[in-house]
Amino acid sequence: SELESLLEILMEEQGNFNELKATFEELARTESDCSSAKRGGDLGFFGRRKMQPNFEEASFALQIGELTKQVVETSSGVHLILRIG
Repeated sequence: SELESLLEILMEEQGNFNELKATFEELARTESDCSSAKRGGDLGFFGRRKMQPNFEEASFALQIGELTKQVVETSSGVHLILRIG
């Protein structure tokens, strides 16, 4: 799928957080249909029980600077998550 292709692009940047974040932001701006696209995919800080369960579970399982290894599906769509804080 197209999203898996984008994930592969991001995985190539895994060793360099700044490059990974820049690539993630650019792909979010050009590929995402979420309102966060204009902010490079940044959803801001959020606590537990603020997002859909699959998204929350995937987000809080990540270390800071870590990218999801697979696509996360929710009722609002499919997501790639990069935890920055």
